Amino acid sequence: MLELAYDAVEADFDQLVPERSQTVPVLLDIGAQWCSPCRVMGPMLERLANQYQGKFLLAKVDADENMRIAGRHHVKGFPTIIGYSHGLVVGRFHGAQTESFVRRFIEDLIKRHASESAGAAWRSGSTSLA
Repeated sequence: MLELAYDAVEADFDQLVPERSQTVPVLLDIGAQWCSPCRVMGPMLERLANQYQGKFLLAKVDADENMRIAGRHHVKGFPTIIGYSHGLVVGRFHGAQTESFVRRFIEDLIKRHASESAGAAWRSGSTSLA
């Protein structure tokens, strides 16, 4: 069974984030253990990942241990939350946010992923949207 929330490091990042986002949207949480807003957002994001039951995956990155990932994403503050869909960054925010804000971000990510999947199926001539 696929984990809904998991840690990603430099060695497996491309497989666990961009590649997985080809089939299901991935929310990337880049933070640090010493960061107070990260300690607020982290548990909320994990709870939401469980509540959404696989409609998105949560990849967690410790920026202190994985500075190249943070640099690659031009992180300027913690936490930085990035939405991936079909291998691409499609949205981001940083800092502590309300649960309602985060839910809207997740809903938008899921909808965008689904509409892009349907569009790709349509363009390829597939008649099934499953």
